[in-house]
Amino acid sequence: MREAVEAIGAVPGVRVCAVSSVYESEPWGVVEQPRFLNMAVEIETGLEPLELLNAVKAIELRLGRVAGGLKWGPRSIDIDLILCGDLVMQSPELVLPHPEFRRRAFVLAPLAEIAGDAVDPVSGLTVAELLRRPEVEGTATKVKPNLPTDLHR
Repeated sequence: MREAVEAIGAVPGVRVCAVSSVYESEPWGVVEQPRFLNMAVEIETGLEPLELLNAVKAIELRLGRVAGGLKWGPRSIDIDLILCGDLVMQSPELVLPHPEFRRRAFVLAPLAEIAGDAVDPVSGLTVAELLRRPEVEGTATKVKPNLPTDLHR
C-alpha cells in the first residue's frame, strides 16, 4: 500500500494531499479469501479522469495485479477512483462517483477520515453522512495509523 501511495504521488501532475489510516474488512463479493486492507488517498491533479485512471491501472500492474482476474477475487492491489470533486461522469471505462461507494463501509470509513466533508454530487450527502446511513454494508476496522507525511508532496 505504501508503494501504491508513493507511485500515485510520483505520477506527473499529481500531488498527494492526505492519506488515511489502513482499515481491515471482510472480503466483498467473493468471500472465500483473506480479509481486505483498505485506505483512501486524497490527491490534487490537473489530469483528466481517464488519464488518472490509466495511470493508476499502470501502477496496479507494476505492483503485481494480474489483469483480467476474478471480479472481487484476491488481488495484490486495487486502486479505485471514488470522487472527483462535483464531477458526475459515465463512460464505458469509468463511472464517477464510483457507483458502489455509498454502501460500502470499507470505502466510506477511510474516506471519511480524510475527507468527511466531501459531498457526493449525486446524493448531496457528505461522506460522513453516507457512512452513518443504516444501509451501509459491512464494517471497517482501523488497524494501522496513517502513513508518514513524507509521502505528501
